[in-house]
Amino acid sequence: MVRAKDYRHGLERDSRGRWTVDAVKQVSYDVLVRRDLLKVDDPFLADALRGCVAGAGNSSDRRLLIVDKVVDTLYGPAIDAYFIAHGFTTAKLVLDAHEQVKNWGSVDAVLAAMDQFGVDRRREPVIAIGGGVLCDVVGFAASIYRRGTPYVRIPTTLIGLVDAGVGVKTGVNHRAGKNRIGTYAQPLLSLLDTRFLSSLAVRHISNGMAEILKVALVKSRPLFEHVERASRGDLRVLFEDDQHARLADYVIEESIHLMLEELQPNLWEGTLERCVDYGHTFSPTIEMHAVAELLHGEAVAIDIALTTGIALERGLLSEPDAVRVLDVIAGLGLAPWNDVLARQGLLTEALEDTVRHRDGFQRLPLTDGIGTHVFVNDVTPAQIAAGAAFVESYVSSLAPWQESVA
Repeated sequence: MVRAKDYRHGLERDSRGRWTVDAVKQVSYDVLVRRDLLKVDDPFLADALRGCVAGAGNSSDRRLLIVDKVVDTLYGPAIDAYFIAHGFTTAKLVLDAHEQVKNWGSVDAVLAAMDQFGVDRRREPVIAIGGGVLCDVVGFAASIYRRGTPYVRIPTTLIGLVDAGVGVKTGVNHRAGKNRIGTYAQPLLSLLDTRFLSSLAVRHISNGMAEILKVALVKSRPLFEHVERASRGDLRVLFEDDQHARLADYVIEESIHLMLEELQPNLWEGTLERCVDYGHTFSPTIEMHAVAELLHGEAVAIDIALTTGIALERGLLSEPDAVRVLDVIAGLGLAPWNDVLARQGLLTEALEDTVRHRDGFQRLPLTDGIGTHVFVNDVTPAQIAAGAAFVESYVSSLAPWQESVA
């Protein structure tokens, strides 16, 4: 086929009058770790917020802040004092942000606040300060407002720091679908401050540790061993006690590094075999069927337990290692089992939905020993049932612990 090419613009037109548009979008964003971002006499945050839009033309010090309701209760005065001290003019939307309200209504509230504030399309990035749900909601709203408005993420939960705060996916739940509507939209900047973790309830520490365990099991035996060590201690002091600072810093920074190592070459998921989807094959359906009782990481932990049982059934994992994985899950304060797993056909339905999401194949990552993985496309209902039976048997042997966390 003969094509005439306009070399000035790189646009091609063939002999039948068809144009071929070939364009590349450059993506670049920074993920920065810094303790005490809200320390008033430290200009780091202010400089970062101004510097990330330095090339956008005339400067502006107006910022719209979208802040999680719980975060505002704990840190609202400190947030306000910092932005005032550093010369910003701000408006603030305080948003209730958790899985049960991760929906279009929350997105619409953010869009309305952006419109009322009159956010400049390029010079006034919206600032999201909160957990993973808030970061997802604000990122989605920013990505569709005027077809793309810049935003900055300051995650305040462990799961936000190691998962929602570092990638480019945004989204909200729709009907019965987990993150069924969303976009790929990178922030200008993600600012990670581990100081926020000292105010987290232990349940939310456990919730984030599930995502760290996920990446450890498929990518790093040393990280798994550090998580295992943490699971044998008191999670309530992991991010408070200086004695545990080295362990805490390692598990956070290594998990972020491993996540970004996987995400960077495949940001838009052109390749659907993603080892970071480990723990996310059955969990979206499990989570949406028990949304009132399970946090995201808790659903992921159940998926990890189930797929550990499947890996055992397929001979990819020894029984001692499979039990070891479930011991770590339990030690992190996470339940390996939820009664929703016993619902007739639920797990088969979950896998079928995942197959649709992964373009007609299971592409199911399983641990091949601790710290490595394989992808499989032939998991059977019998293997799923065997995996579930293994987990149920394990949990039944821990009846006293099971009652203590009920």
